[in-house]
Amino acid sequence: MPGSLGTPEIIAILVIALLLLGPSKLPQLARSIGEALREFRKAASGATEEENKAIASISGKQNVSESDRQVILGIAKKLGIDTEGLTDSEILKKIQEKIGKQ
Repeated sequence: MPGSLGTPEIIAILVIALLLLGPSKLPQLARSIGEALREFRKAASGATEEENKAIASISGKQNVSESDRQVILGIAKKLGIDTEGLTDSEILKKIQEKIGKQ
């Protein structure tokens, strides 16, 4: 497959990095790359931990306040959910389904 890295390519990249950076800087580089990947995955998941907590607390309520509704709609928009014609509980279910799939 074009564009994919195999074992020889990865080894070559590591050898070049070792030569350019030296053995003392390599662990720092690996740590930085790991942190960047973690942040990227966290951002790509769509909903933050705070939003997940808000969804959980709102899910148990019978009547949703206007501010809670705005939170729900904002989260749904971030996740790409079409809310047209849906009730608050239907929107919440769709959000929970979408988050569960990620």
